[in-house]
Amino acid sequence: MTVDRDNDLEGQIAEWRAYMHRRRELHHTDAEELEDHLRSRITELTEAGLRADEAFLIAVKRMGSLDELSREFACEHSERLWKQLVLPGEPDAPAAARSRRELPVMVLCAAIAALAIKVPGWFGLDMSGDDAGFYARNVSLFALPALAAYFAWQRRVGLRVIGVLALLFILGAVAANAYPLAGDSQTSVLTAIHLPLALWLVVGVAYVGGDWRSDRRRMDFIRFTGEWLIYFSLIGLGGGVLMAFTMGTFDAIGLDAEGFVESWLLPCGAMAAVIVSAWLVEAKQSVIENMAPVLTRVFTPLFAATLLAFLVAIIWTNNGIDVERDALILFDLLLVIVLGLLLYAISARELAARPGLFDRLQLALVVSALIIDVMVLLAITGRITEWGFSPNKTAALGENVILLTNLAWSAWLFLGFVRGRMPFARLEHWQTRYMVVYAVWAWTVVLAFPLVFDFA
Repeated sequence: MTVDRDNDLEGQIAEWRAYMHRRRELHHTDAEELEDHLRSRITELTEAGLRADEAFLIAVKRMGSLDELSREFACEHSERLWKQLVLPGEPDAPAAARSRRELPVMVLCAAIAALAIKVPGWFGLDMSGDDAGFYARNVSLFALPALAAYFAWQRRVGLRVIGVLALLFILGAVAANAYPLAGDSQTSVLTAIHLPLALWLVVGVAYVGGDWRSDRRRMDFIRFTGEWLIYFSLIGLGGGVLMAFTMGTFDAIGLDAEGFVESWLLPCGAMAAVIVSAWLVEAKQSVIENMAPVLTRVFTPLFAATLLAFLVAIIWTNNGIDVERDALILFDLLLVIVLGLLLYAISARELAARPGLFDRLQLALVVSALIIDVMVLLAITGRITEWGFSPNKTAALGENVILLTNLAWSAWLFLGFVRGRMPFARLEHWQTRYMVVYAVWAWTVVLAFPLVFDFA
């Protein structure tokens, strides 16, 4: 069977080579260089677990970004690529045995996450009643441990890493539930916001197989986060349609399914979707290009134009930023989105490529966000001066200082890169290292804020 596959692969490469030689504008040496590049990409994909014919078609598809001839060849054979993506693999495919294990493990982890959110109900905690605050604080503890367990199994991490992961999740559970906080306490709300961020970075330790010191592996986790968010959003949209049809169809025969949807389908489905989305990202990352960088290309110019227009409007009207809390939260979310656009653009860029128009657009976006962050910080400082410190204002101050530092240094690095005085790798290195700062701040809010503001 292996000999037949090798012959099929050589036949496909021969077909591609003949196509190249038919084009007179391509020199013989150029064709040989392209073939060497094609074979190296095929080798990388087959080592990742793809079959030879799948690897050939995907390698040609990706080479289309390098030269026009490969793009034309990929377009002529694109229907074969889609067949390879949707048809099941052969039973003796190299990755078939591992794939057969991954699916049931994923289903088991998804089932554990789905059932975990129902466990508090066995002890009398009502999800929609007075205990809603408990579920808000602990929502990340229902699904993320199962996700970390899935990655720990997939990456085959050692017992030491597993022990660290378990201790961090236990610490998060204690921080979310040990403090006797009122349901409407500011620190309780901040815990509900920051604990998922802190535990998501714990999942990152499992994702990188414990190799947290590697810049490359941390950047891989950033890429995964963007793809996971897209898949989770798509599953959420599909789940919303499913819930609407479920309630509508049962209502048509006189049965009320709203209780089932609210108590089971929505919470259990959301927890399971966390695991399923991660599995989809892992299953498709070696086959199709990432979506997050594509969306970044679309929205970076739009956000840059919006922020520049906003700054022009401030200068034109001489109006400052509203210091109301809701407005400040909106600007913080805007700055986080800008940082996300920057991260995913960095994750998809070729390090050796020369600076272009898109890089200059990113620089304009970062500089605009930096100016807005300074204005938001001035507004927050004014509220603190007038009303004093509170958990919300302190959290906003700390987060904006962290964002300001990141944006300022990113702008400086981007400026050096655009002017040809600094390698792009330094910007990637900076962003992956700064993830540690976000992790430390999230854990600080969860662990220290109740002690400082509620029990001081």
